[in-house]
Amino acid sequence: MFEVGFSELLLIMGLALLVLGPEKLPKVVSEIGRWMGRARAMARQFREQLEDEAAESSRRRAASTPPNTTPPEAPAEAAPAEPTEPPSKSGSDSTP
Repeated sequence: MFEVGFSELLLIMGLALLVLGPEKLPKVVSEIGRWMGRARAMARQFREQLEDEAAESSRRRAASTPPNTTPPEAPAEAAPAEPTEPPSKSGSDSTP
């Protein structure tokens, strides 16, 4: 994407030295470093806050979910296991 190599940084520092002069350059570099540190700190705090919120959300979700998520089984009386056939009236199935 946007890459800055060593040669580009060297060119930028050379131009800054020419534009700002040797008196102002250390102050400007120090100020830029301070702002970079603040930006990193804010980004770190933001990331930590997002991670804390995600962890809290998953804890709430786990606490609100019941431990047994399978549906309850039907009572045994309501549905017979096998249909039974009535005994036949012809004597062929019965044993003497």
